[in-house]
Amino acid sequence: MFFNNSNRIYTTFNAIGVATAYVMLGASIWLAPIDLSTKGFWGMGIFMLTLSLVNLVKYRLDDRASDDRINKLEAAKAEKILEDYVTDKSV
Repeated sequence: MFFNNSNRIYTTFNAIGVATAYVMLGASIWLAPIDLSTKGFWGMGIFMLTLSLVNLVKYRLDDRASDDRINKLEAAKAEKILEDYVTDKSV
């Protein structure tokens, strides 16, 4: 993918923030005074939440891109109909 500079900076900043959050979350789970099975359960919950959030963002982005494509096709169709009507010599 090709990113412009401002998008690359924003993406890098967010990636650093997410990595920091996961490191801090992992450290807090590791140091929590609970059984290993509870730590594993919390870890699985965090992993499942991460998967759900990634999927939510992906599907919303795909839906928006699909709507944009449909709108462009409808606009091109309307423009073609208008162009055919205006340039019609038989009228």
